[in-house]
Amino acid sequence: MAEFERTRTRQREPLAPDGYERLVKAQLELRERAFRGRIVVRGGEQPWEQTRMGRLRFYVARSSDTGSALYQWLVFQHDIHTHSGKHRHQGGLAIFVLEGQGYTEVDGERIDWEAGDLILLPIKPGGVEHQHFNRHADQPCKWIAFIYMPMQDETGFYLEQQENAPEYR
Repeated sequence: MAEFERTRTRQREPLAPDGYERLVKAQLELRERAFRGRIVVRGGEQPWEQTRMGRLRFYVARSSDTGSALYQWLVFQHDIHTHSGKHRHQGGLAIFVLEGQGYTEVDGERIDWEAGDLILLPIKPGGVEHQHFNRHADQPCKWIAFIYMPMQDETGFYLEQQENAPEYR
């Protein structure tokens, strides 16, 4: 039988020995991100996307990591031409209106808003059905949403799309 020598060319990183050590490691990674992550996420560097909800630009999102210091938030801008898609999800989020005038139908009730207003969607069993409308389709209407995802995780956040935005194809 011929002799040969095995050579390890790459060493795997050892797994943390138990759940507690994995938790400590994950917390340290989040802490390091908070210290070294991006402090400014520039809008001009984030692409606009035409989605079922409408035209969106994501600044912070788990699904499209921008390397920001904050990871547990969902922050996105919505440019509403006529109206958003109708959808249902848990409330507990803040929407700040940047430009324009419009209204949001929340569980069938119309709530009017304009630039400078803060929209707060309520936390309710089963979530809230809502849709956002631009009151003047010939004028810009933009808002930015701030959602703290750990709270959404605990409330059983689920997005149910009921109607697409008219610009979505």
